Amino acid sequence: MTTTEDARIAMLNWPGVVEAYRKYLPVPAEAEVVTLREGGTPLYFAPRLSKLKEADVYIKFEGANPTGSFKDRGMTVAITMAKHSGAKAVVCASTGNTSAASAAYAARAGLRSIVLIPSGYIALGKLAQALIYGAKVVQIKGNFDRALEIVRELGETGLVTVVNSINPYRIEGQKTGAFEVVDALGFAPSHHFIPVGNAGNITAYWKGYNEYLSDNKCSSVPKMMGFQAEGAAPIVKGEIVRFPDTVATAIRVGNPASWKGALAAASESEGTIGAVTDKEILAAYTYLAREESIFCEPASAAAVAGLMKTTVPRRSTVVCVLTGHGLKDPDTAITQIEVPGAVEATLEAITKEVGI
Repeated sequence: MTTTEDARIAMLNWPGVVEAYRKYLPVPAEAEVVTLREGGTPLYFAPRLSKLKEADVYIKFEGANPTGSFKDRGMTVAITMAKHSGAKAVVCASTGNTSAASAAYAARAGLRSIVLIPSGYIALGKLAQALIYGAKVVQIKGNFDRALEIVRELGETGLVTVVNSINPYRIEGQKTGAFEVVDALGFAPSHHFIPVGNAGNITAYWKGYNEYLSDNKCSSVPKMMGFQAEGAAPIVKGEIVRFPDTVATAIRVGNPASWKGALAAASESEGTIGAVTDKEILAAYTYLAREESIFCEPASAAAVAGLMKTTVPRRSTVVCVLTGHGLKDPDTAITQIEVPGAVEATLEAITKEVGI
C-alpha cells in the first residue's frame, strides 16, 4: 500500500472525537453519536516562529474543524448527550464560535437551536453560520456575560439544554485536543500557549493532559500559558470586567464561566494567565499569515502574541493552539491589509503595478 493510499484511508476512517477517544469520554455505548467527524486537526511545525524563539514551536490549527473552530470538539459530546437525554432544544450564549457549532450539531441531531448574542459584538462570519444552520438567533442589549446569565436561567426552566462550557460535556469533548497533541508528537510539550476567554478550553486541555499522564500516554505535562486580551482580562486583573473590549471578539468575556478552572490549570502546571494588547494580537495575527501561512481569527492569535513576549527555554517544545479560522472574521483581515485598486487591463499596466 502506498503512502498516499494510507493517508486517504486514514482520512476516510477518522470517526470524530467520540469514537476516536471513547475510552476517555462519558458517552454511553447505546447513545447515538452526533458527529461531523470533528477533531483530527493538523499540528503544524512553525519553522520561522521556531527560529525566532529558538524552540520547536508547533501550531495546533483548530480552524480545520467542521465549523471552523475548536468548539466542535465539545459540541459533539454535548449535543450527543442532549439528544440521548431526550432534549428537544438547546441554547447557548455566544460571541460567535459556540453559536456556529451549536447550530450545526443541533441541525445534525434534529434539535432546535437557540442562540443569544450580544448586539453588535459578533463577527458577521460567525453570525452567518448560526443563521444558515437554522438557529433562532436573538440579539440582546447587553454583553456576553449578560447573555450567559439569561442562558443559565433558561436552563433552569428545564425547557432547553444549555450547551455553553458550563455544560461539563463540553469540557470533556474539548480535552481531546490534548490527546491529539500528545499522539502527534509522541510526548507532551513543555509549554502550551492558549487564548483565554470564557476559559473552558484551557481547563479542558489541562484535564486532557493529566488524563493521558495517568494513563501513561505521556511522562509529563506542559506549563499552561493562557492569554487574555488586555481589554478583557478579568483573571489577570482579579476582578470582573463589566465592559470588556477587544478586537478579539471570541475572547471578549468579562466574567469567565471557567475562571477557577483556568486558575487551577495555570497554578498546577506552574504556568501563567497573562494579557496581550490588541496591537500585539493583530501583530501576531498578521505574522502567522505572512510567515507561517496560517490564517486564524484574531482571538486565536492571542496564544502566539503571548509566546512572542514570553521567554521559553532554548530547544523546548512549544504548542500554540489557534482556536478558529480566519474566515470567521474577514472584516478584521481587511483592516490589516491594503485593498488594491483597479488598473488598466494591459501588460504594461500590470508589470508597472507589480514592479517587474
